[in-house]
Amino acid sequence: MGGCIGITRSRSGPIEESSGTVSRPNSGALRKNQSLCHETIRWKSDVPLTEGQLRSKRDEFWDTAPAFEGRKEIWDALRAAAVAAEAMDFQLAQAILDGASVSVPNGYLTECYDEWGTRYQVPIYCLSPPINMVKEASGRDSPAEWSEPADGGAALALRLRLSTTCRDVELQVGARHTIAHCKAELHAQEGIEAWRQRWFYGGKLLGDRLLVEEAKITPGYVVQVIVSTEPRPPS
Repeated sequence: MGGCIGITRSRSGPIEESSGTVSRPNSGALRKNQSLCHETIRWKSDVPLTEGQLRSKRDEFWDTAPAFEGRKEIWDALRAAAVAAEAMDFQLAQAILDGASVSVPNGYLTECYDEWGTRYQVPIYCLSPPINMVKEASGRDSPAEWSEPADGGAALALRLRLSTTCRDVELQVGARHTIAHCKAELHAQEGIEAWRQRWFYGGKLLGDRLLVEEAKITPGYVVQVIVSTEPRPPS
């Protein structure tokens, strides 16, 4: 998603890139380790993102990546290094990588290897915000945008699988309720705050404004609920 258009350098001008992969002149073997570059990647999103949408995409990636490949402790280290690097604390980011024996042959977290040779790729949107970020007024959506339909529509029973317990729960909702409303209902039923929930069906993230009927959830099929265990970000 999006393409890298350049890199802000402290010692030279920006490097123009046309793809989402940051590259560097070949300076040796494919997996020869390099020091982490003290640079901020500049990129433009194909679809402008708000801060909340960017945060959701990042959380989705970090929560799901360990399930597909690599070791969880390495992913955790990469996440911590990415946070440190975005805060311009490159010394801490390098220390985290060294402590986890992670090599970065191109000097960027976009492509890394652990000591067993497993490859890890971190998307650009996890490393820096896009230059075309959309700012939300007062950081909130207007009440009209979040209002629920007066008629909740036909009653439905959703089958939700919680990532924290891997158990399924049933939630009674209306077909014309929004996903945000459903999250509030799940909070009331299971005690899981709405901000900690991200709902996925058919491999797609269900946005808060989406109506249940628009999600086209087949009866009896499971909606995956990824529950964040991270502290709530500052508002």
